[in-house]
Amino acid sequence: MKSLLAAGESALAQAQRAAAQADAATTIARASVTLRAPILNPGKILCIGLNYRDHAAESGQAVPDYPTVFVKTNNTVNDPGAPIVLPKNSTQVDYECELGVVIGRHARHVHRSEALRYVAGYLPFHDVSARDYQHRTSQWTLGKSFDGFAPMGPALVTAGEVDDPHSLDIQLTVNGEVLQRSNTRHLIFPVDVLIEELSSVMTLEPGDIIATGTPSGVG
Repeated sequence: MKSLLAAGESALAQAQRAAAQADAATTIARASVTLRAPILNPGKILCIGLNYRDHAAESGQAVPDYPTVFVKTNNTVNDPGAPIVLPKNSTQVDYECELGVVIGRHARHVHRSEALRYVAGYLPFHDVSARDYQHRTSQWTLGKSFDGFAPMGPALVTAGEVDDPHSLDIQLTVNGEVLQRSNTRHLIFPVDVLIEELSSVMTLEPGDIIATGTPSGVG
């Protein structure tokens, strides 16, 4: 997938045409395959903390003046529907449903007015967190980076199929019970602002993922 994104818009358009022309003889039954994470080896997984006011409030934190950025390492990537193995050395594993943004073009010093042009698509992202490790210090990396702590997918929805990334419902259920429900219109720092901020510091590359933060309702 990273190679497809790096090949640019023409390659993506070609793939879309091929998919549209597929018939029963060239398709595979969904039940016969196991879906993998849409981006198996992202160059960067950049996560935003405290990006919904209600989540900041339930966490006892002030609403930030600037995006709170941390990283998840590549060992966290997990397939949709795959088991999340609870670490034996943590007793406070928690869930966080988020909108994931997948970068499609190299982006450096991008103004927010142009930022969405650099998005390849969007995907569901689960920022699994070990709270006991996360809260040991002011740095969150260890609590966010246990193996398999970033299930994502099953689909990467291309940017052209999403009219407005800031009007998407977001919901998480555990054993059939809805524990998180919100809409991306409540993001403190919307997608375009995040891309502007992050690209002012580093080059964003095709396949990089921005996890935009979770709403209230965490355990």
